[in-house]
Order: sequence, then structure tokens, then C-alpha cells
Amino acid sequence: MKLVILTSSTFFVEEDKILVTLFEEGLERLHLCKPGASPIYMERLLSLLPSNYYKKIFVHGHSYLKNEYGLGGVHVDDVIADAAQLNSKVSCTCHSLGQLATLKKQAGQVFLSSSFSNKADGGGIGMAELEQASQQGLIDKRVFLAGAVNYDHIAWAKKLGFGGIAFQDELWNQFDIHRHTDFKNLIDHFQKLRKAVG
Repeated sequence: MKLVILTSSTFFVEEDKILVTLFEEGLERLHLCKPGASPIYMERLLSLLPSNYYKKIFVHGHSYLKNEYGLGGVHVDDVIADAAQLNSKVSCTCHSLGQLATLKKQAGQVFLSSSFSNKADGGGIGMAELEQASQQGLIDKRVFLAGAVNYDHIAWAKKLGFGGIAFQDELWNQFDIHRHTDFKNLIDHFQKLRKAVG
């Protein structure tokens, strides 16, 4: 199973240093995900990262950055608005099993967002639905578990046959952008996630 890290949704001072350290510690796939961010700020962050890591970065929005910086790929969050962008080299997010069945045929990888409730309540896909989707063969190596995921979901995601798992808050909650300058706890947590996923 593969490990994907999504950036914090906001920019902060130590971010480039943390991202470089994550790459040095073995991060294979980073998703640059800053909803609503100006492309100038996205470019600034990219310019602070060594270019040898660009192939490991997928960008959300501002798809021109892929070619401009030689990034690894593009991720489409709004598949309805950006359906024309989907192809085998593009990843996307879906929020229903119906979408998953369709998008698996169009995109290279699909992030399946889950609420991890015991039953679906409109807030996402629940555990029982995911187990059923696995039994039906909807979940495979091209489908990555995303959403409200944490360390405790890793073994379960492996059992269901997910190809990977995408973390955001689980990692970034280890670092307070307003108070901390030492990000050792965040890096230690990344290593814990990496070991469990690997």
C-alpha cells in the first residue's frame, strides 16, 4: 500500500523545510492541496523546494503548474467541473461509490473520501459501505482511502484492498503553525505512518 501526504490547507513559515524533510525521510507522493490559493503562492512554495522532488508532487488546481515545474501529476477535486481533464495520468477525488465505479475507468488513481461512520448519514461513505464495495471488487490498487483517515484505519484499509491511503490532518495536527518551530513530532509521526503503511 502507498502513502500519500496532502499539504496543510494553509501556507505557513516552516512549510518548505518540513516538506523537504518529509521527502528526505522517504515521502514518495505529496499532494499540493491549498483550496482557493492564488497560483502565485503555490509557485512560491514550489520554488522553495529542490527541483529533484517535483516528480513526486501532484498539484490540486492550477494544472498548468504540472508542465511549468515538471510535476508528477494533477489531481482533480471537482470531477463535475473538470471532467475533461481526467485521464490515466490524472488522479481525482470522489465522494460516492457510484462515482467510484465511473471514475476508476477515467482516472489513473481515485481518492475515495469516507466519513468512517458506522452507517452512511450523508456525510460520506461509511465503513459498512466500504466493506461491501471491497467485496464487489470496486476497491483495488488504484483506489486510495482519503477523508477523515487516521493511523487506526491503516490495517483496515489494507484488509479491504486499497492501493494507498492519503493523510492530511492526521499529520499536520502534529505541528502548531502558530507556536511550534521544532517539527520533530511531525516527522516522527510521518515515520510511524510510513512504517504501518509499508
